[in-house]
Amino acid sequence: MPDSPVVVARALRAALRGFEPEAFTGTDCAALAEELALTEKACGAAKARAAERAAGCGAHRAQGSGDANDWLARISGTSATQARTLLGTAAALQDCPQTREAVVAGELSLAQGAEIAKTEVACPGAEAELVGLARNASLGVLREQARSRRLKAMDPEELYARQHGARDVRHWRDEMGMVQFAGALPPIVGVPIVNRLEAETDRIHKAARREGSDEPRAAHAADALVRMLEGAGKAKTGRAGLVMVYERSADAIAASEDGEGQAHIVGGGPIPVSVARRMAERSFVKAVIHDGVRIETVKHIGRTLPAELRTALELGDPPGFGGLVCVDCGKRRGIQRDHIDPVANGGPTAYDNLAGRCWECHQRKTEQDRRAGLLGGKGLGKQSRRKRGPP
Repeated sequence: MPDSPVVVARALRAALRGFEPEAFTGTDCAALAEELALTEKACGAAKARAAERAAGCGAHRAQGSGDANDWLARISGTSATQARTLLGTAAALQDCPQTREAVVAGELSLAQGAEIAKTEVACPGAEAELVGLARNASLGVLREQARSRRLKAMDPEELYARQHGARDVRHWRDEMGMVQFAGALPPIVGVPIVNRLEAETDRIHKAARREGSDEPRAAHAADALVRMLEGAGKAKTGRAGLVMVYERSADAIAASEDGEGQAHIVGGGPIPVSVARRMAERSFVKAVIHDGVRIETVKHIGRTLPAELRTALELGDPPGFGGLVCVDCGKRRGIQRDHIDPVANGGPTAYDNLAGRCWECHQRKTEQDRRAGLLGGKGLGKQSRRKRGPP
């Protein structure tokens, strides 16, 4: 008759108690570390399953605990929150047989199992692929992939509203008197802040290394944040603060309620197409349009003109390159740059969407765009134009 799991567990502990790494070669220790990692994951799964069964039977009460989470936290040396998560994972794995088998065998950790189970609920049918990924990737990679799947499965409008409602910032003092803080920002706000912070941190960190400093990068990140808040950091990061991708593949159009496709922020997840358009109206945005397989267009959307584009416009049309002229009346003085398809309508700041117009023709074109509904209610009316006059 085989020994009970309790006897086997005690025998394993006894064997490990006398283990001395110095008595083995580095190769042997590496092999042992791998085996113990598998054993540790299998033991964790067995503990979670046993604890769930004990809690379900009320056995924790016989151990002097009225709450199963408190009992498991006490015997595990963890917090009640961690214990609650452990019991929840054990229960969730019952509905994910492939994941449960891999966790029980020690191939996956409970943390990996929890990510897969959570994603399977939101995205039915994702389990098999994620189990394969988890066997060959880190927990961080699995979390990123699983989170991406869950976010894509949500309605962008609902996700946007939930992210906005979940924003928060908290701060407190620790035992050293240091100001500690934590918070959460929606991607449309948080991603550009983080990108700028990372760029500023890189500058400070590289400069410190050249001077022989061995301070950790986290310390330089703190310096970078202070510089940003004081307005002393460099404004340019060398990359876009926010990059939006707009997809108009057949699948994206079918998945969107309005048939306009889908949009998401690189590093931030899906956003409503309407939000992407509003952001494009007031920001210089790098947008990538693709059909799900290949990139169709890369657009820089906004009013700011890169130096190269400004030069090309000032040359005038080839082959004569006679300089800027008004495309409507032919004037050569006081020429302004006009977006043919207005920025408010999604028009890009690109060579083929810019034309030279004198002040009068520019105002006439703006009024036409306003009447055509291309400015979203913006633009100058007749009274405003009379007051402003030409520049």
